[in-house]
Amino acid sequence: MSKSKDGKETPLMKQYNAIKAKHPGALLLFRVGDFYETFGEDAVRASKILDIVLTKRANGSASHIELAGFPHHSLDTYLPKLVRAGNRVAICDQLEDPKSVKGIVKRGVTELVTPGLSFNDQVLDTKKNNYLASISFGKDKHGIAFLDLSTGEFMCAEGTSSYLEKLIQSFAPAEIIFSKAAKKPAADMLKNDFITFHCEDWVYQYDFTYEKLKTHFGTANLKGFGIEEIESGIIAAGAILYYLEETEHKEIQHISSISRIAEEKYVWLDKFTIRNLELVFPQHEGGVPLINILDQTVTPMGSRMMKKWMVLPLKEKSAIDERLNVVDFFYQNESLISEMVDPLKHIGDLERLISKVVVGRANPREINQIKRALVSILPIKELLKNQKNPTLQRLSDQLHPCEFLREKINKELKEDAPMLTHQGGIINDGVDTELDEYRGLANTGKDFLVQIQQREVQKTGITSLKIAFNKVFGYYLEVSNSHKDKVPVEWIRKQTLVNAERYITPELKDYEDKILNAEDKMIAIEQRFFLALVQETAQFVTQIQQNARVLGTLDVLLSFAQVALSNGYARPKISDTETLEIKDGRHPVIEKQLPPGEDYVPNDIYLDHDSQQIMIITGPNMAGKSALLRQTALTVLMAQMGSFVPASFARIGIIDKVFTRVGASDNLSKGESTFMVEMTETASILNNLSDRSLVLMDEIGRGTSTYDGISIAWSIVEYLHNHPTFRAKTLFATHYHELNQLASDFPKIKNFNVSVKEVGNKVIFMRKLKAGGSEHSFGIHVAQMAGMPNPIVLRAAEIMSHLEKDKAVAEQKENIKSIPKNNYQLSMFELDPKFQAAKDLIEGIDINAISPIEALLKLHEIKKKIET
Repeated sequence: MSKSKDGKETPLMKQYNAIKAKHPGALLLFRVGDFYETFGEDAVRASKILDIVLTKRANGSASHIELAGFPHHSLDTYLPKLVRAGNRVAICDQLEDPKSVKGIVKRGVTELVTPGLSFNDQVLDTKKNNYLASISFGKDKHGIAFLDLSTGEFMCAEGTSSYLEKLIQSFAPAEIIFSKAAKKPAADMLKNDFITFHCEDWVYQYDFTYEKLKTHFGTANLKGFGIEEIESGIIAAGAILYYLEETEHKEIQHISSISRIAEEKYVWLDKFTIRNLELVFPQHEGGVPLINILDQTVTPMGSRMMKKWMVLPLKEKSAIDERLNVVDFFYQNESLISEMVDPLKHIGDLERLISKVVVGRANPREINQIKRALVSILPIKELLKNQKNPTLQRLSDQLHPCEFLREKINKELKEDAPMLTHQGGIINDGVDTELDEYRGLANTGKDFLVQIQQREVQKTGITSLKIAFNKVFGYYLEVSNSHKDKVPVEWIRKQTLVNAERYITPELKDYEDKILNAEDKMIAIEQRFFLALVQETAQFVTQIQQNARVLGTLDVLLSFAQVALSNGYARPKISDTETLEIKDGRHPVIEKQLPPGEDYVPNDIYLDHDSQQIMIITGPNMAGKSALLRQTALTVLMAQMGSFVPASFARIGIIDKVFTRVGASDNLSKGESTFMVEMTETASILNNLSDRSLVLMDEIGRGTSTYDGISIAWSIVEYLHNHPTFRAKTLFATHYHELNQLASDFPKIKNFNVSVKEVGNKVIFMRKLKAGGSEHSFGIHVAQMAGMPNPIVLRAAEIMSHLEKDKAVAEQKENIKSIPKNNYQLSMFELDPKFQAAKDLIEGIDINAISPIEALLKLHEIKKKIET
């Protein structure tokens, strides 16, 4: 590091090195005068990311160190770039005024900004939460917690690895922390897809984290939050609070509660399904996720809540119907939508604004925005109150107008207050007499001087009297020698000139002190009042956070109604039956992307437990099989999140899990082929089935040889049909026409095909679902449409004709018909992990060495295993 000429470390670099040693993993922005400087490797990294000049400082012939910096007022420009590049950034500020210090200025890290911890508007996306996640790995169950520091939202959960992976996929955290001991399981779960940081192992201890949470919330226990029993979730959440301390985030009163993500309340969507259905994020660049269609919200809170509702669809009928009732109410009262939306547009990001207030980062304009939001709440509250809908009336009751705060801000803060407090002009006239006096002095200084001059002329008769100013004496009265005899005795002589004398008076000196310091004192008084106003606003954090949640909820429900009206959606009927019935269903995204004049071809879907559990859908590629599968899943999920659906009619027997194996993908960078990925995702489905599952499988087995593929696809369909416990409703799209035979062998399997019309040697995709299986893939026609050279197309047709005449093909069809049925009468031990555990106990008993009493005790143990 930098040294002085005698080879010793300079005081500045000694201070820098000491601070850097405390934050070795962070890029340190070191305030020196009016600049933030970076040194060494940090400078090299910063110069590349920020595109700023990299230089070398030489302090003595043997010492050179890389240096890169930028003006301190550009921090908000450069900091987001560093954070978005995945850096942890330690901001080291001067903790005392350099003018009042001899020697080295005291410095310290005032904030450690990480990808998951930021209040910077340039780092944050108003439409997305910025979650920090924490994972606590256990033996059977793991804990996870999510915190959005910018909003104060704090959640935790507990579950299997699959459940955690699903939540991580859903919430897409900007940063994930875990213990050093958990590096291996964390790497297995997260791959290299997330920015991570590991804490010391002792941080992830139950007693420590439990106390952290209790202390923060000021409670005797955690029962009131509903998380008392989820030990690993508590560990993950408490570790986040520790991490906040370590990163210098001490003012966190806006984190006023923590909630449990209740697995039993929401539809299970594994990470593959969330990805395949493109609910929130597109799978490929240029893709359009469902949220782009549904999100017509006008507040940032609404947009963020919409995302949460989409990845956490409900499975409780009453809760779904409550949302649908509100959407229906707006749907039937279209004029009410605009009446609600207009004031909502003026709300702004109330949730993040109040968080900035609590941590002391709010500026005058943001406090004014809070006032405007509170003003806009009044008509919304009144409108909701007057509607004949119990949910809307309840939302009205939950909105807090915060009259005292609204009036205080209005009284004290100027409407056009600047962003920065040191610019002045923040506090209204009439708030403080001292401020008004200084403001008067600053604004009317010349007039006041003229008044003094005129008064003294009248009093003394010195007509040539003048008032002037210099840096030595300040303001003074100048009297020519011819009038010296008229000078009052109370005047104090300060200077004698050749032709005149200069005097001061107590009044003039007092005025001088006031006018010279008026601006500084004005700013100091305004800053004092503004700080008090910010602190007063912070007292309303609970009410304002509740307002933000209520307004976000209202915004989403209004958005659902607007989209339903615009796109011709229908209200789904939610039932507790096992029936899924959709008439004239459409794909909500694809129908919006069709060229002008082209309509989406609607289709019907019917599934139940008793007569049509599985629909096998055959047809050529490009016929619309995949779209049909996806639109069915999207319709179900839209219904269960509380939205109307793209259909003329829909009856949704509540689904508790949605699984999709749609589309080809591979993970070659991780050593996984297309077929391996396909089988992994399929295994995840079959190992997590439930009686109310909806399973969508597209082209299973295409990644391997034909016979392998048919065999795997066949056995999967059999397994789903004959499962003795779970009768998952299934759409199974395939190009293996051999699977049509299954409908003859199994009563709850029905064949369907996506119709195609042959015109000459061409095919037209009708995209209409019809009963019955298809015998042709039309693959050669598709190849021709794709622009395959004509000689290849003709040769392929010739080979196909030859193969179709082959006796072996006819024999193969007969062989398929004669495949023995397998009813999958699984043993009880294969159905449930509890039975497997009991089986393991039984197999471990040595019957030749066990006594009757021991046998009874062992039997009791086995019984308990099965019952728990």
